[in-house]
Amino acid sequence: MMRIGITCYPTHGGSGVVATELGKHLASWGHEVAFISYSAPLRLGIIPERVSFHEVEAVEYPLLKNYPYTLALASKMIAVARMKGLQLLHVHYAIPFAPAALMAKVAAPELDLKVVTTLHGTDITLVGNDPTFRPITKWAIEQSDAVTAVSRFLRDQARDEFDIERDMDVVHNFVDPERHDRPCPSCIAPRSSPDEVTLMHISNFRPVKRVEDVVRVLAHVRKRMPARLILVGDGPTACTALQVALSLGVADSVQFTGVVEEIEPILQQADLLLLPSETESFGLVALEAMASGIPVIASKVGGLPEVVTHGETGFLAPVGDYEAMGDHAIDLLSDQELYHRFSHAARERAGAQFSYDKIVREYERVYARLLEMPEREALSHLEGG
Repeated sequence: MMRIGITCYPTHGGSGVVATELGKHLASWGHEVAFISYSAPLRLGIIPERVSFHEVEAVEYPLLKNYPYTLALASKMIAVARMKGLQLLHVHYAIPFAPAALMAKVAAPELDLKVVTTLHGTDITLVGNDPTFRPITKWAIEQSDAVTAVSRFLRDQARDEFDIERDMDVVHNFVDPERHDRPCPSCIAPRSSPDEVTLMHISNFRPVKRVEDVVRVLAHVRKRMPARLILVGDGPTACTALQVALSLGVADSVQFTGVVEEIEPILQQADLLLLPSETESFGLVALEAMASGIPVIASKVGGLPEVVTHGETGFLAPVGDYEAMGDHAIDLLSDQELYHRFSHAARERAGAQFSYDKIVREYERVYARLLEMPEREALSHLEGG
């Protein structure tokens, strides 16, 4: 049994979802897990056995222009580590969590804490690469006891961007296939006709997601068959997507759901997932769709080729080529036999390569290596221990 502290953003983004599900699975396997953040992670729900949540309190001081969250987080990590006997701090996002964990390690050397930093994407490509944070991001990656990246693409990009030579483990994101096998009610309105197909896009609607291309794919598909588009999430480009839909005359076939906590019921209503992003370090939503048997039409960028197998579980096209994406969608949706073959292959790949019981075990091995713990002890749950 290991005692692990986990810090992540408690929002609906991919890093927070993965970190929360990781902690829950670790606890179900007998480890003690303490979440440390400014609010409870969205996917935590009712706190399971062997899991605890510790809030980082915001305290305002007149002399400070901005609240020093990194310092407060480091102090909270020390307090929780002492209270819970933590052996290891696993932070999901380089900035600001890795510097906070390293400060906690240095400030409380008697605890002998190990620090694992998982790189998820924009912590490297956007936030960490900003000139303001670049030196501290490089330092945090180099000083962590172990660093993991959610794709080979992201590992290589981190090495190139920050001139880093240290070893980094690639540990992909994961899904729980059983969550996608259970039928459950959805908030989506019924199809307007039995032959209407449902395209879906799920994101935080940032410019990098290119949501306007999703609408253009819908317009392209509607030239050949009845189709609707379900947009799940919210963000700065939601209005842009609506404007494009109005200009193309397809606004009546677009439905916004807003942010939802559980996406499995939504995915069960989809025929295809569209992900035309400018870049993706992994593409967790693509994996979630595949686990539900939904083929994916996406950009051939970043870590997406590590998830979506072109011509087997979906199709990949150049960024911005919405016509090619639309043609691929039409090919799949107009051939029932081809669609079912892709659907089956998507579900099989998600379960075989990205199931939690395989990926969480890889994290356990990273922990055991740092703690110099025999693997049979770290993975004792596999033998019923």
